Amino acid sequence: MLALIHYDEIALKGGNRKFFEQKLAENVKKSLCQKGIVFDSVKRVYGRVLVNFPDDREKETIRAVLKNIFGIAHFSFAQECAKDIEKIKEKSFDVLSRQEFTTFKVETKRGDKNFALTSQQVNEQVGEHILMWLENERSLAPFNKGAKLLSASKVKLDNPDITLYIEIAEKDVFLYTEKIAGPGGLPSGVSGKAICLISGGIDSPVAAWYLMKRGVAAVFVHFYSTQQGYEQSLEKVRDLVRALNAFGLNSKIYFVSFSDIQKEIVLSTQADLRVVLYRRFMFAVASEIAQKEGAKALITGENVGQVASQTLDNMLVISQATSLPILRPLAGFDKIEIIDKAKKIGTYEISIQPHLDCCSMFVPKHPQTKADLKEVRKQEKKLKVKKLIASAIKNAKIETI
Repeated sequence: MLALIHYDEIALKGGNRKFFEQKLAENVKKSLCQKGIVFDSVKRVYGRVLVNFPDDREKETIRAVLKNIFGIAHFSFAQECAKDIEKIKEKSFDVLSRQEFTTFKVETKRGDKNFALTSQQVNEQVGEHILMWLENERSLAPFNKGAKLLSASKVKLDNPDITLYIEIAEKDVFLYTEKIAGPGGLPSGVSGKAICLISGGIDSPVAAWYLMKRGVAAVFVHFYSTQQGYEQSLEKVRDLVRALNAFGLNSKIYFVSFSDIQKEIVLSTQADLRVVLYRRFMFAVASEIAQKEGAKALITGENVGQVASQTLDNMLVISQATSLPILRPLAGFDKIEIIDKAKKIGTYEISIQPHLDCCSMFVPKHPQTKADLKEVRKQEKKLKVKKLIASAIKNAKIETI
C-alpha cells in the first residue's frame, strides 16, 4: 500500500525547500513509529512524500496519524504504474473495480510536461476505457455470477459519485480516488522552539496548536499551587499535552510550583495588582526556562479583554517582565471561536474538566485593569524577586510526555 503525501506552503520555500521536505519526511517516520506502524520506506519524490507499507491492514490507523501531521495539505492511498497510457488504463480498472459508484469523472494532473498526451487527452482516453469496461461488466453479468456489477454508465463532471485522480510525475504515475485533508502548515520543529504557558483551561492548548502549526516546537510550562487536589490538575495538564502530541510528537513540560511566589505577593503587595504581579512572575520564570531550553519566544493563550489581566494596558505592563517576543495567536478571537477549535483538535473535553487554577486564588474583588508600570515595579521591590524565581526553577519538575 502506498500513501501519497502532498504539501502546499513548503513548495514556496525556494532554496530551503529540501530542508522542509526532509523535516516533513522525518516527522512522518517518527509519527508512524510512535504508533508502532510498520512501513517499508518514506522518501521524497517529485514534490511529494511517498510512504510504502507492506499491506493495508493498518489503513485506518495510518489515516488517523497522517491527518494530524503538520505540513501535510492532503494525502491519498494510491497505486502507481509506469508512464504509459495503456498501463494507466489497466491501473484505472484495478483502482475502480474496488469501488461502487453510478457516476464518475477522471481528473489528470500532468506534472511531467514531456508526457506525450495532455491532461485532457488522458482524461478522455481513460474515461472511454472505463465506460467500455463498465459496458463489458454489464454484458457479462448474467453469465458470470462472480462478476461485480457496477451500474455506472456515464461521466459526470460536476459532483460525481467518484473521481479518479491521475498524477503524471517525473518517473511514475499515481492513481487514487480520495484526497484526505491534513492540517497544513509547516512541519513541526522547522521554526525553532518556544515556551508555552499552559493552564488547565481552554485557551492555552489552542494557542499552542496554532504556533505548532507554524512549525514551532512547544516546551510547556505549567504553574500550580500545592493546595488539596492539585495532583489531579497536573494530570489534566498531562492529558492536554498528550492530546497536542498527536500533532507535535513528544513534548517536554515543566511543572513549576507557584505557592511561595503567590504567598509573598499576597502578604507584601497591593491587592489590586496581584494578578498583574502573578503574570509578570510567570513570564520571568518562563523566560529563564526559555534560556535553558534555547527557546526564542513565549506563547500564551491571552485574548484581549477576556479577563482583567488581558486588557491592553495590563498586557503591556506584564510584557515588560521579559525581553522575549510574546506570541498571542488568540488575541483577536471570540471565545466561541476558541471553543470550536478546541473541539476540533481534541482538547475541549479535557479542558472543561474541573481544575485548580493558581491565578484564580486570592484574586481581589476589583483587580486593576490599567496598571501603571512604575507602581508595579514599586510593589516588586517589596519582594525578593530573583530569589523567588531561582527557587521556583530549581524545584520545577520536568517530564517528557
